[in-house]
Amino acid sequence: MERKIIPEIVKRQAISSLKAENTAFEAATMMTSADIGAVVITGKDDKVIGIVTERDITRRVISKGLDPQTTPVSEIMTKNPESLAPDDSARDALELMQARNFRHLPVVEDGICVAMVSVRDLYKAVLSTLEESIRETEAFVFGDRYGA
Repeated sequence: MERKIIPEIVKRQAISSLKAENTAFEAATMMTSADIGAVVITGKDDKVIGIVTERDITRRVISKGLDPQTTPVSEIMTKNPESLAPDDSARDALELMQARNFRHLPVVEDGICVAMVSVRDLYKAVLSTLEESIRETEAFVFGDRYGA
């Protein structure tokens, strides 16, 4: 699966981001309203300095009894997160996610997040590739007689 992250897996998109001083509550609210599982944290120059996920809020705020309304994301974010480049392959993304147990990875170009790729995005790509491969194999083996 040598599909490129952009544009074959995800498209360049407006990224949900917060600043380091925003709170865990604001991150959770943003994730809920946008139906996403991760928020990029940017510095003054809008370059990626961290990432906060649903898992971070659960493990680093709620389970520790911290107040989400007063806990800044700077205290719970993964600083300088690993990322992908737009021309990295889906295979690169899957290998990194599997090795590091990530579910989301920012796609970064010149320090700016241009997309976010999730395990779900990659699952859809793998499924699509498998379905296409099956159709091609069936056409090769059975010709036009197979299928509807």
